[in-house]
Formats: sequence, structure tokens, C-alpha cells
Amino acid sequence: MPRDQFNPAQAQELAAAFAAQGVDYMFIGKSGAILLGYPGTTQDVDVYPRKDRENGRRIVAALKDLGFVLDNELSEEILRGKDFVQIKSGPFDIDLVFAPDGIENYSEARERMDTSSGFPVLNIRDIIASKRSANRPRDLVELPLLEAFRDVYENREK
Repeated sequence: MPRDQFNPAQAQELAAAFAAQGVDYMFIGKSGAILLGYPGTTQDVDVYPRKDRENGRRIVAALKDLGFVLDNELSEEILRGKDFVQIKSGPFDIDLVFAPDGIENYSEARERMDTSSGFPVLNIRDIIASKRSANRPRDLVELPLLEAFRDVYENREK
């Protein structure tokens, strides 16, 4: 059975659960761009969490609070901050990306974070840089659209 597409209600649920547990994270990828107003769709929620064991413990607790089923192996991958952890055992699909392509330093990326949507979102320029670095065919197709969105987004009235 196909899963529903990402929607802001999922972001709100995740943000509330992460806030309750004190998780340090940002929305990234296409779901991050959508939260900024990008008119696209995606199948999952993409999150860039800070990589440390305590933050991982908080992520596991928050995901369990949301109804995700995490076995010991999956929980350990989150705790150790495996580069990419895909989770499909909950109310929606989520990708935890502890080492996104093209983003070298979480703290520096966090300084550029965009909170204008009410969510912690990786800066649109960093989202584009990450997609470019990933060099996946689907990202290369999306890049011109994301860049056009960036130009409009950055020039909108504040």
C-alpha cells in the first residue's frame, strides 16, 4: 500500500514530539523546501539531527511517542548517528540524515537555519547544495525548480 505524501501536519506532529524531548534538528531536503513554500511533493519527512548519543536517545523517545516501532538495531543506528536511517515503521515515513551530502558541519548549518515557516529548516541554499552534492538523477531534475524557487523566496517581501 503506498504511503501518503508529506504534508505540514506531519511536520507539526514531528516538531511537537521533538520539542517535547528536546531534540536538536532541522528539516532538510524536499520536505524542508516544501515547508518554506516550495510547490513540490515528496513521500517522506527528511530530518537532519545533531549527531550525538544524547540527541539520538531523544530522537528514539520522540519517535516512539509518535507511534514508530523501533527495534534494537534501528534504535542503535539512531543512537550512533548512522549517516542515513530510513524509518517506515510509523504513521509516516521519515529519513534521518545525520550526514547530508554537501553539508560539512551541523553547527554552521544551524546558524544559517531558516525559521520563517515556524519550523527549523535548513537554509534553502544549503538544501540546494546538498541536492547538488548528492548528484542523484531525481535531484538533478529538481535543481532548476529549487533554484527558481530560491530566487523568488529570497526576494519575497519580508
